[in-house]
Amino acid sequence: MAADDDFLIFRPDDVDLSRSPLRNGVDEPTHVLGAFNPGFARLPGGNLLLMVRVAEALRDPVDGDSARAIRWTKQGYVLDRHPVAGIDMDDPRQFALKDRNPRLLGLTSLSWLLPVELSKDASKIVKVHYDKAIQPSAGFLDYGVEDARISLVGGSWWMTVCGVSAERHCTAMYHSVNGLDYKLLGVVLDHQNKDMILFEGKPGGKYMALTRPLGEVYFAYPDDSPWLGGPSINMAQSPDGLHWKPLDTPGIRARKGTSSTQRIGGGSQPVLTPEGWMLIYHGVEKQGAVGVYRSFWALLDKDDPSKILRLEDETPLLEANPALTDPIAHQLYLPTPVVFTTGVADAGDHYIVASGEADLACRITRISKERFL
Repeated sequence: MAADDDFLIFRPDDVDLSRSPLRNGVDEPTHVLGAFNPGFARLPGGNLLLMVRVAEALRDPVDGDSARAIRWTKQGYVLDRHPVAGIDMDDPRQFALKDRNPRLLGLTSLSWLLPVELSKDASKIVKVHYDKAIQPSAGFLDYGVEDARISLVGGSWWMTVCGVSAERHCTAMYHSVNGLDYKLLGVVLDHQNKDMILFEGKPGGKYMALTRPLGEVYFAYPDDSPWLGGPSINMAQSPDGLHWKPLDTPGIRARKGTSSTQRIGGGSQPVLTPEGWMLIYHGVEKQGAVGVYRSFWALLDKDDPSKILRLEDETPLLEANPALTDPIAHQLYLPTPVVFTTGVADAGDHYIVASGEADLACRITRISKERFL
């Protein structure tokens, strides 16, 4: 793959924190922990949009005997204190309250979304739309708005996000008529679900989405089953994009004998090709606290997407590329390789694929369509 076909397009230092929404309440120095996992869509004029997740953290999260977390309120952002003696901080992205069952977490950063407009071929940044940034605006988002996924359905843009709060860990929906200005429609999945992504079309006349429900308990398959239990990709249908009914049949599951034995989840929005619905998803191999994230792909039946026509879960489509992050290696905080694909756009004879690299920056990769035949 040529260097101009695989590169970082947006990095932490590209964020102007003087224009961050957190300036409404947080006066202490902050830094960008990561500018990554972007929603990806083509705008009406042909340019491309990255909806970048900006994880903004205090430079000094620990103050004296307290760790501090940022929280949104209607009056502005505030800092909550948690006694250091009562928490574990093994993961740089979060801390856990000791002796709590179920486990209770706090974040060392708060995420907001920054629209970054790219040229039609994704080779350069056209404009960073700070005036259209999406920040928490409701109680179910008060610890952050994370991991946007955008799909063009029926002439308008639907964007799911992961809402983080003490109230719930949910999926919220935004909607846009121009791909750039988004309105919050509210909670659509009232449980922890990290990877809800709408299909770019309506199979059978209904909205359809990939989901990945999470929980504290999973059950084992029989020993002779080819499948592994744990987080997997399910599917759901909706008459209006707001009310969702899960399909009864399972979707894409982790398979024994592959490198994705810890969990899998959705990545890009499913797009319709002559062969069926193509989607890129992530698989995680257990290693350390985070795991190794790679991107794979699948092909689903165009009329009944619950039917898997092809599952490329052995040879990765994308893997983390340390050469891309070498120039900003001093900003790395994850010990294991991570690439997290979050969107795809048609570009004629190839696809433009957007990913988060190392939970740090936004990566663009151009992949020939022949790779998917």
